[in-house]
Amino acid sequence: MEIEFKFCIPPSRLKAVEAALKRGTVVRTRLQARYFDTADQRLAADGMVLRLRKEGRRWVQTVKATGDNALHRLEHNVDLGTAGPAPQIDPLRHQGTPVGERLAKLLAEGTPLVERQSTDIVRLTRDLRVTGPGGAVVEMALDVGKVVAHAGTPEQRESPVCELELELKRGDVQGLVSLARRWSQQHGLWFSTVSKAERGARLLAAQETVEAVKAETPRFAAQHPDGQAIQRAVVASCLAQMLPNASEIAAGSTDEEQIHQLRIGIRRLRTALRELAELGLLDIAEWEPPLVDAFRALGALRDREQVVKLAQPRLREAGAPDFDPLAGDDTAADAPSPGDIVRAPAFQNVLVSLIGFTAAEPVQAAPATTDSDVPTDPLAPTPIGASAARRLLRKNLLRLHEQVLRDGERFESLDTESQHRVRKRLKRLRYLAEFVVPLFDEKEEGGSASRYLKALRPAQDALGDYNDEAVALALYREATARDARAWFAVGWFTARHAAGAKACRKALEKIEDAPRFWKKK
Repeated sequence: MEIEFKFCIPPSRLKAVEAALKRGTVVRTRLQARYFDTADQRLAADGMVLRLRKEGRRWVQTVKATGDNALHRLEHNVDLGTAGPAPQIDPLRHQGTPVGERLAKLLAEGTPLVERQSTDIVRLTRDLRVTGPGGAVVEMALDVGKVVAHAGTPEQRESPVCELELELKRGDVQGLVSLARRWSQQHGLWFSTVSKAERGARLLAAQETVEAVKAETPRFAAQHPDGQAIQRAVVASCLAQMLPNASEIAAGSTDEEQIHQLRIGIRRLRTALRELAELGLLDIAEWEPPLVDAFRALGALRDREQVVKLAQPRLREAGAPDFDPLAGDDTAADAPSPGDIVRAPAFQNVLVSLIGFTAAEPVQAAPATTDSDVPTDPLAPTPIGASAARRLLRKNLLRLHEQVLRDGERFESLDTESQHRVRKRLKRLRYLAEFVVPLFDEKEEGGSASRYLKALRPAQDALGDYNDEAVALALYREATARDARAWFAVGWFTARHAAGAKACRKALEKIEDAPRFWKKK
């Protein structure tokens, strides 16, 4: 199992990174690789890479596959000897290994493989011993070169490569995390999820933008995980949504859906940090502030334009004068770009730390005799057992559920900030419920998780619409200083305010009838 970080290097920082790497003994190697897949790209679809690479004077065949978190990769290498004519690719060379068995399942007997793309890279490597508890030896690899698709044809396309890979050779994963944090902070690097093989696949497809990655339910290795296993699985689920979207945005994408899904991922992660903290290991004090800053900054960029897109057609239908409420607004001009926000050192530092958290060795579990007691100290150094963890989750779900109902009854009388807090609390309830669905067997617990989550949707939609109109009202009111035509929108949204609040109250009240899937019979 390979454990590594991969960072993109800004071109302006390459010389500094190379100079820092050369403070130790480095080895220079030219790597010329050819990547293979089936005609229907079934390996790529399963997150696998099969390549033949000339490393200096030797040929090496490698198969890689995604592991169980952002750091883990399954990998098997076969040394094919010194340079000569390129050997034939042969999947059977990986037979008898975990990743080889996975490869064999995808390739029926006789399935032809075709060369998809190639790379030409100059690699500088250095082994570095990281001082500290547990120690670690990390291989640092600076890769500079290119990925090529349709080589030798009029359709040839190339993509530059400028990356730093940090691979744990032995020792504690926290040593790798410490080194990754230090180098990313010193040199302005950003974590990337895009492999060289994926770069080639995008070139082949002439693909500029990939689809945004959405949330998935956490995967728990055990049927009854303890507190730390729950934390790690949930955080890993959040990162699985955040990291690919953040990687694309850091590289320059301004895709609205990627930004939207990254914000959802951040909100889900913040829910996990808050609602699962009592399970024992999460460092809220260090991790949450940069997440809040990134969430708000990305929201400030997206919300204004998004609200206008939603509001303008409705206003035209109502007879509003046609004008651009953002014309003359200098707010966007002064704001950082999405890439600047995601590449910010504090945000990248949190990503690296969280990835390390999911990959760390489990802390020794609390003694079984304490399993019946739910700890009250959120900074408890040891996680709690499975049954106590489930009780704590029930307690948190019930607390959020009852708070939403209580605030829903008086929603119309709440001030604006308190109404906004209700919406955020409802989101936390939804995300926490989604996180823990696999932990509560519906037949055993006598509830229906899917029906419960479905029952939350009308309230989510009502509060979402109400919030959008509140943001629009503030934006058009601000625009009145630049254009008097904005007053029509101010009046229109103000007139709708009371009816919107009433609709929210009614939708929230209906949650009372939702089956609480976490309750025992």
